[in-house]
Amino acid sequence: MKLNFIDLFAGAGGLSEGFMKQGFKPLAHVEMDKYAAQTLLTRTIYWELQKSNQERVYLDFLEGKKTREELYSFLPQELSNVVINREISEQTIDNIFEVIDNNMRLLNEKKVDIIIGGPPCQAYSLVGRARDPFGKENDPRNYLYKQYIKFLERYEPDLFVFENVPGIKSAGNGAFFQAMKADMRNSGYTLETKVVDASIHGVLQQRKRVILIGWKKDSNMSFPDIETVVGNYLVSDLLNDLPKVQPGESLNRCEYVAEASDYLKDTGIRKGNFVTQHITRPHNSRDREIYRLVIEAWEKDGTRLKYTDIPESLRTHNNLKSFLDRFKVVGGNVPYCHTMVAHISKDGHYYIHPDKKQLRSLSVREAARIQSFPDDFYFEGPRTAIFTQIGNAVPPLLSEKIAAGIKAMFQSKIGTR
Repeated sequence: MKLNFIDLFAGAGGLSEGFMKQGFKPLAHVEMDKYAAQTLLTRTIYWELQKSNQERVYLDFLEGKKTREELYSFLPQELSNVVINREISEQTIDNIFEVIDNNMRLLNEKKVDIIIGGPPCQAYSLVGRARDPFGKENDPRNYLYKQYIKFLERYEPDLFVFENVPGIKSAGNGAFFQAMKADMRNSGYTLETKVVDASIHGVLQQRKRVILIGWKKDSNMSFPDIETVVGNYLVSDLLNDLPKVQPGESLNRCEYVAEASDYLKDTGIRKGNFVTQHITRPHNSRDREIYRLVIEAWEKDGTRLKYTDIPESLRTHNNLKSFLDRFKVVGGNVPYCHTMVAHISKDGHYYIHPDKKQLRSLSVREAARIQSFPDDFYFEGPRTAIFTQIGNAVPPLLSEKIAAGIKAMFQSKIGTR
């Protein structure tokens, strides 16, 4: 059975990645950010080359032996518009529908099986609302779900997956979430919502997300089973085979320096003989001294220093009452990292590497691994844009577990096509 899907507000494709690993066929990825859209296109070509046993072409691109233009020449004509780099709005939605309809004709698909995705989460995040005097109540992004519903009404998929931060449930004192669910039910769907923690599904990160799944009324479906993963893994299992690097160093291609951990083998995150984008941001001497103190406190007894614990001579902020945990080490000796968010693109203070000899924040590749992206996943754009893509993403390992549960349910409820 080859189920298809449309991915809305797709970002870098973390959600899509899991579905494609489970054999789902993309009809369109819709994403407004140009760098994330480029990442989606590069990854689309990877999957196409893999299907035709031409993965060597992709590896040549990663190694710098083929240009991006040469890589893109392998994109089949029928997929030329599979990535739609447009904002979803009242002004653009009809054009997006036209592109998707044409994609379906080219791919010989008569219907849409599944729609996945979730609007940008900043309007719903508790941190974002805390920084907004109006609690984000006036943020137009709160209403992007209405555009999502227009896709449900247009294509009538058998099932949809809507993903967002837990704060969506309390935004507007709960009114937004209730209104959204009412509109989805009025569009012909039965709904179930669960708060899912990626850490129990194979991701070495405590990351809670609201997963709302809807299926056509009277279709005899339900919220799918999502496999849990139990393992004695540590965050260091994600870090220890990568070369030691200093702040501002960029290893666009490098060899592994140690054997793969059981975690990297079990999840398939590590692939091949080399890794790309082991890129770090520069840090000034003051921040590096703070990093040293933060790491030493963690090494001594697992203490996390508050901003008020840092010597006054090293402080640059006058606010000593809120956001006191702005410096945080990613402990290698614990089973899960704290939640990774898009703020990692602003600075690395919340994601300090645990090795005191390096005194830096996480590299692009290390951040991608914590989000469970495979090592052959290539992110397009400058470093800051890449960190934003990674921080906003759905962990592919979590997505794959969701996709596997959905596929199994389709096979048992509907049968094969």
